Parts: sequence; structure tokens; C-alpha cells
Amino acid sequence: MIRRYGDTPKSGQLYGLRPGAYAILPRNGAFLMTWQGSPHDELQLPGGGIDSGESPLRALHREVFEETGWIIARPRRLGAFRRFTYMPEYKRYAEKLCHIYMAHPVLRLDQPSEINHTAVWVDQKTALKSLANIGDAVFLAKYISQL
Repeated sequence: MIRRYGDTPKSGQLYGLRPGAYAILPRNGAFLMTWQGSPHDELQLPGGGIDSGESPLRALHREVFEETGWIIARPRRLGAFRRFTYMPEYKRYAEKLCHIYMAHPVLRLDQPSEINHTAVWVDQKTALKSLANIGDAVFLAKYISQL
């Protein structure tokens, strides 16, 4: 069974399944994250939706690059969680199945190409208290506790 974090699904609301891949990206005591501006205005683990026919690892590399401009190496799956949310940019309700990985940021090649995303380096304490969704924070806390 995959644990659910966040809001309880609204009774009677249909939620489409949206799998995604997200990364914890440590380097020199900090974490590479993304600040997503409007309509969210929140700190997030880099990552996003897995497109039809795309593998989770391919999606992870693509999404991290789009949101941070960095390429990553040696991803390792840590687990998964579910959350129910409204996605305003797509005007739909989604059951997000979030696959969480740890990977190494290797090289910054460009600025983020994803609209309203900014790559930021965040220290452990700030990351834990500032991540927008609790599932991301739980996985980050567990990762930090094993360092």
C-alpha cells in the first residue's frame, strides 16, 4: 500500500491518475530545488509528470533538467507516495503518484526552461520547513536522517 499525504480527496470529485518522478538532489550540504512561481508560489522537489510511454527514469532526467537546467546522475528510487490535488495549470483534479528518487546533480547546462521555475540551492533546515507538500518533506527528512 502506498501512503497518502496531504489533503483528503473531495467526496464525489473525480481524480485522474498522474504519475510523476521527483528528485532529492544533495550537494555540499545543500539541496537543489525548484521555486515554482504563479499559480503555485512554492518550493518543490524538482520533477513532474511521467508522459505516456515514458519511463519514470527518463521523466526524472527530463523534468529535473527542464526545472533546474542541471543534468543528474546515479538516480536511486527511495519510494513513492500519493496525494490528491487540483492542478490549476491543467484545470484538472489529479491523484498524483509521486515516485521519489535521490540523484546527484552533476552539471548545470542552462537556465530552467520550464515557465515560472527557478533553480535554488537550499540548506537542510530551510528545505524541511519550506517544502510545499508534506510528502516531499517526509522523504527529505528520512533521507537526511540516514546521512
